[in-house]
Amino acid sequence: MRIKKSIQRDLILYLMLLPMILWFLIFLYKPMTGMQLAFKQYSAWKGIEGSPWIGFDHFVTLLHSEQFLRAVRNTIVLSIYSLVFAFPVPILLALMINEIRSNNFRKSVQTILYLPHFISVVIVAGLVVTFLSPGTGVVNNILSAFGFERIYFLTLPEWFRTIYVGSNIWKEAGFDSIIYLAAIMGINPALYESAQVDGASRLQMITKITLPCILPTIAVLLVIRLGNILEVGFEYIILLYQPTTFETADVISTYIYRLGLQGARYDIATAAGIFNAVIALIVVLFANAMSRRITRTGVF
Repeated sequence: MRIKKSIQRDLILYLMLLPMILWFLIFLYKPMTGMQLAFKQYSAWKGIEGSPWIGFDHFVTLLHSEQFLRAVRNTIVLSIYSLVFAFPVPILLALMINEIRSNNFRKSVQTILYLPHFISVVIVAGLVVTFLSPGTGVVNNILSAFGFERIYFLTLPEWFRTIYVGSNIWKEAGFDSIIYLAAIMGINPALYESAQVDGASRLQMITKITLPCILPTIAVLLVIRLGNILEVGFEYIILLYQPTTFETADVISTYIYRLGLQGARYDIATAAGIFNAVIALIVVLFANAMSRRITRTGVF
């Protein structure tokens, strides 16, 4: 009776929620039945139900595949690079924006920083290719003007990670700083007033008040980022990489794309996807537990 009364009272809200529930059921939960492909020797003629079960053979095949292990290694390295170099940038931007006293100048800076986020990944990849072009690219023209040799950046494996992380920082750092700015806005102004009375400098207020107050927000976002440690920008990488850069550019998502869609090995590709999800789950559980122990804040 209590549930019936609740539904009758909030019927309009439940009806508004219904399309999203249906979307989750149809596009997220129903396709999960295809996960059984990872444990079958899939045949297009027999279908999923008719294909024979083979247990964990596909997982054994993956763990003995040099290409898959390379993709796992590249994924982890790219994620660590992003964590070390890209994760702190939005925090620093939020702290710097918060120190701007002119409202008009602050709005202008925020607009300039947020705009790259709304640029399509395809356009960003096109800009990167254009700027780094060995013949007409701005970067190589500058290098040539100073007497250096032109560099074929996008064909050299050692440059791919730098290009990927650097361009992602440019695209997303400004927009990601919004969350930290919101956390900073929620800090009690009395704390800053008391610090000013005690003669604290701006740097001391940042290190002793601002950063400790937004630490729970940083911890939650860090846990979320660690949960996506095996997820990198598939679309962006597929637009930039080429066979000559597979050594450092091939990641799990691109490996699954080539193996599953191009090679029609849907069963092994599904196994790779499950492996990816299980490792990500373990990492996020560990990160959340550590966050709760250190900061007493977690995602769940």
